Amino acid sequence: MEAVGLSPVLAVSAVLFALGVVGVLTRKNALIVFMSVELMLNAVNLAFVGFSRENGTVDGHVFAVFVMAVAAAEAAVGLALVILLFRNRVTVVLDDLDRMSG
Repeated sequence: MEAVGLSPVLAVSAVLFALGVVGVLTRKNALIVFMSVELMLNAVNLAFVGFSRENGTVDGHVFAVFVMAVAAAEAAVGLALVILLFRNRVTVVLDDLDRMSG
């Protein structure tokens, strides 16, 4: 079995990150925006693990675990905010949420 080099891993990571950026910038649904942010975080994790494997250390794996912990907390808080917005405004479209007042 032949090992995959760093270049294909970074290429896949860059494509995933670019898809996440496009999703954040073009979508209006708050849930899709949160999923796009999660996609970008996973792309960064992939790059961390790729660099870690290339260098023969575990530093990238440790950073990836921390990023996953932050992503889990972000998903929990973000989903709670989306649920609150839906209860109060009956929409999760970001264009309809242009003011903070109730």
